[in-house]
Amino acid sequence: MTGQATLTEKLFEAKTGRRPAAGEIVVVPLDLVYAHDGTFGLAVEVMRQTPLLDRVFDPEKVALFIDHAAPAPTVAAALVHQAMRRFAREKGVKLYDVGNGISHQVVADEALVRPGYFVVGADSHTVTGGAFAAFATGVGSTDAALAIATGKLWFRVPEQVKLILDGAPPHHVMGKDIVLSIIGMVGSDGMIYKAVEYQGSGLRYVSMDSRMTISNMAVEMGAKVGLFPSDEIAREWFRVNHGLEVPRLEPDPGAEYSDELTVEMPSLEPVVAAPPNVDNVKPVTEVEGVEVDQVFIGSCTNGRYEDYVAAARILKGRRVAEGTRCVAIPASRRVYRKLLRNGIIDILVEAGCFVAYGTCGPCIGAHLGLLGQGEVAVSTTNRNFTGRMGHKESKVYLASPATAAAAAVTGKITDPRPLLRGDQPLMVVDPSYSYTP
Repeated sequence: MTGQATLTEKLFEAKTGRRPAAGEIVVVPLDLVYAHDGTFGLAVEVMRQTPLLDRVFDPEKVALFIDHAAPAPTVAAALVHQAMRRFAREKGVKLYDVGNGISHQVVADEALVRPGYFVVGADSHTVTGGAFAAFATGVGSTDAALAIATGKLWFRVPEQVKLILDGAPPHHVMGKDIVLSIIGMVGSDGMIYKAVEYQGSGLRYVSMDSRMTISNMAVEMGAKVGLFPSDEIAREWFRVNHGLEVPRLEPDPGAEYSDELTVEMPSLEPVVAAPPNVDNVKPVTEVEGVEVDQVFIGSCTNGRYEDYVAAARILKGRRVAEGTRCVAIPASRRVYRKLLRNGIIDILVEAGCFVAYGTCGPCIGAHLGLLGQGEVAVSTTNRNFTGRMGHKESKVYLASPATAAAAAVTGKITDPRPLLRGDQPLMVVDPSYSYTP
């Protein structure tokens, strides 16, 4: 072990007072624990059955979210929501009820996740928080119960992989294209229990919205966490959105990694993950012409402001194709309100989209857009497994919001590049940026 440290090593050292080696098991105090209506039922059952765990270590550091089946589409879901509201009242825990948004977006909206934090959530896409230089990862409901009760949890320190984003991407490339390209390279099991640390000259072109997308899908390559540094782009995001000064956290230049990969950003192009696997990645030009029944733009992966700006640049002045439906669900109330102020919601509605906000809904096949037998969807979500969004004989192609919007207006999988107006990059790093339709 050299004197130079990776970002992962720095995060563990700050919490434990020493630099543990990869593979070592350590207990770490937590800054945030959260769960949602899809997972909290099991966690609270564990807590109720184990008297030593029937408590909350710090109500300020625990959050509950009603986001997966929200508003309740079934009586069973309504009962889960009731139980969560009751628990929150009893324990003094903050509950983000129906309408606040998807947990992984709201923790960013509310600055509940910050550089240097250790965060666990009872959901695999808690890894989204890695965009903020936080060691954020998903855990099972039993571990979530233990974390809520004690405020700490054990971790096996993961091996660290250096993933270099080199150079400037083309203006039509988004974070989704970047991360799908990486998953296509390494496979869905290529980074099992690794800490993937994003570095390189290309970081200066990757916005915080796209960083969240890339970190969100770290788990789709098997990673324990996907970490971006707290560089000036991240620090400015906290200043503009939250009025906070956060620390600069970056790996040392000479830090040692178990492996190193490079993505040549200038060579990237719009891609899709074809069914039924996330690593079945192809250039969009290879699957052009596949007819599409439904387009979904949203989820914890791509339900942010930047994503709808990209979609609006294609949808403005156009209509969703006859025979195709387009569902647009911004990830949180905060995102929705900004889109509303900027006229982007109007563009979506005028194009013929169904617009709601703040629920996982179609992504997990819960409500607001399930697929029927044999139907094909282009979706900005994170998984395209068989039956993920509805009928077991439906098919899901994962894509960027730009590619999804192109499919919506043509009714088939389409290269978005000819439909984009102007050459402004789809990833905009300025956090104060505001789109003018």
